[in-house]
Amino acid sequence: MKITGKKAACVLLSGAIGIGGLGLFPETQVAAAQAQTGKTSSAAAKTVPQVIAQVSPSVVGIIGRVPSDYSDEWGGEEEGSDDGYQLAQGSGVIIRSNGWIVTNAHVVDEMTNIEVVTSEGKSYKVREVYSDPLSDIALIRINVSGFKPAKFVPVNAKTVVGEQVVAIGTPIAPSLRNSATLGIVSGLNRSAGAGYRLIQTDATINPGNSGGPLVNMRGEIIGINSMKLAAVDIDNTGFTIPADTVQYIVHQLFENGEVIRAGLGLELEESFSAAIGLPSDDPLTVKTVQSEQAKKAGVQEGDVLYSVAGHRITALVDLNELLKSYRPGQTLRVLMQSGGDIVERRIVLASE
Repeated sequence: MKITGKKAACVLLSGAIGIGGLGLFPETQVAAAQAQTGKTSSAAAKTVPQVIAQVSPSVVGIIGRVPSDYSDEWGGEEEGSDDGYQLAQGSGVIIRSNGWIVTNAHVVDEMTNIEVVTSEGKSYKVREVYSDPLSDIALIRINVSGFKPAKFVPVNAKTVVGEQVVAIGTPIAPSLRNSATLGIVSGLNRSAGAGYRLIQTDATINPGNSGGPLVNMRGEIIGINSMKLAAVDIDNTGFTIPADTVQYIVHQLFENGEVIRAGLGLELEESFSAAIGLPSDDPLTVKTVQSEQAKKAGVQEGDVLYSVAGHRITALVDLNELLKSYRPGQTLRVLMQSGGDIVERRIVLASE
């Protein structure tokens, strides 16, 4: 089963490589991930070589065929082979010993004939693909057992700006698989045009690093590398999908084969300040009322949305983050301005 939806915007990091023919996330952890306690992990810090040695066996390269005119927003297209295809590659992380691997949706969505290459250099064909483009997370499976799953950061741990991290992946070409680069966490809660909040890092990541891990100095994966800013005079500005979002998506893909999201049933527009990432207290504006539940609640086009379930909402990405904790059919209180009056509505969440 494959899920359709919009890709995360920005510069994605799977790589076209020229011509050719070609964890474990229990439900209890997912629930707890929505309520961070701010504690740091009790695991002991390691040296950089120790971190790489611990995590690298759980990191794989992903290789497949994409159309020769395919561009993943990295900034160009490669010349394909005579049969209209070219090779492309990305990275992935083993999360279960029986062959389940997490990667980016944009790595595998256009791929055919997908193969996984382990750190030992062994190659296996991918048997199943489950993809969620909105979060840019995908699950793939190879029919082999006995792998070492990666260790993700505990759900109650807190990542902090300035802590040292290592990125591991397959940049540029398969021959460079399991390359490691060192950096720090540069920022938290970045939007960068994505569906959910991201971690910013200055650890060097390049085309092909997509789907690989960003690892703290305790050998725990804090997120999955997804995109970077790439332009003249821009250096080392990469973005990583946090572990709690990865857990949320992976759990749903395992349980449902797709991500069942709750939504207000509204098309909302954020302010200009919020859209470009400036601090803003401006509310969201209702452009259209899409669900019958929202219509029954009395929401109208042009209404202004201030808060949802008691949480002030000023950006679409913040609403997405909040709704990770809810399911369709639940009822939420929303505070709105309608016809010049401040009113409270109760909206039954729709499926989106």
